[in-house]
Amino acid sequence: MPALKSRLMTASVALAIGTLLPALLLPGVARADDTLDGDTQNSPPPGPKGNVDGDTISASTDGIVFDRSKNGSGSSVGAVTSITSWSPPACWYAPKYTPEQLQAYLEPTWEAGSTGYEWDAEQRKRYVDGDPYKDFNKDKSGKGYFWDSFVDRDYPAGWDKCEEPIFWVDQGDPPPADIENAVPPEILALLAYAEIRVPSTKVTLAPAGTTKVNLPTWSWLDAAEFKPVSVTASVPLLGVEATTVAEPVSLKIEPGTADATTYPASGVCQFDNGRIGEPYAAGKSDRTPPCGVKYLRASGDTSYKLRATITWKIHWTGTGVNAAQPLPDGEFGADQDVVVQEIQAVNR
Repeated sequence: MPALKSRLMTASVALAIGTLLPALLLPGVARADDTLDGDTQNSPPPGPKGNVDGDTISASTDGIVFDRSKNGSGSSVGAVTSITSWSPPACWYAPKYTPEQLQAYLEPTWEAGSTGYEWDAEQRKRYVDGDPYKDFNKDKSGKGYFWDSFVDRDYPAGWDKCEEPIFWVDQGDPPPADIENAVPPEILALLAYAEIRVPSTKVTLAPAGTTKVNLPTWSWLDAAEFKPVSVTASVPLLGVEATTVAEPVSLKIEPGTADATTYPASGVCQFDNGRIGEPYAAGKSDRTPPCGVKYLRASGDTSYKLRATITWKIHWTGTGVNAAQPLPDGEFGADQDVVVQEIQAVNR
């Protein structure tokens, strides 16, 4: 997303009025700068997590609330994989501490000397001695929050991209313009992308499981399962949100062998009126399936691994965004065994 950096640098956010999520401002997720010289002993302890109605809405100490009520569900769902090299952000910045909470977080580590004299002195200078914050900004209690970085725990080595020290933002003000990964709203859309779950792509085949050489095999998917899904990520404290939507657009059939013909020839079956392919029924044996495969050689003592992959078109909308914004398409596929037998001739 070429324009992401410029949009983030000019984004402004309005703080929400109302009840604040208690979990939002508690220390809990390791920050990029929590680990000093490889020492992980000084990271804050895991904070509380909560949910409402099972996995529908959940809040965690990374400052984000996810509404998954319109996401894919069930035991056979999986995460989409971007068809590009894109990945969710490694880390981001969001409100985390009131002045009193920051004091309660930092002072015990100073008293224990666990972060080292030099580091403690720098921290005291920054947050206590007035360079730039005096006494943890307590004179501004209720008028803003200290922002900190949060890390995607699933991100591979090299995640320590957020190196800004904890900083203050007045209520109603945007974060500093040079903070690229401030949370609203594009970052929320990317984080919601990572939460998208879609149903398994095991197709129904006719004949089922075992087919014959040169016999067109029909394939289709249950249209009821393949509908748009979405996840909304929000920061109630800021009154900002983004909803990422995934819509199924096509099914790709890969027979598992070069000795096969796909229908259509590209192997890509498009969605038509909310369904993929067409169920086989009596009287269709002389027709070419709109979505399917014809094997030209028997599988012998084994089976072919037919792979069915759905492509999902993904976009997002959010606070201050009037039109849907594109994100990289995603894919989710699954293999299934197909046994192909020779047609047995009977000599009389």
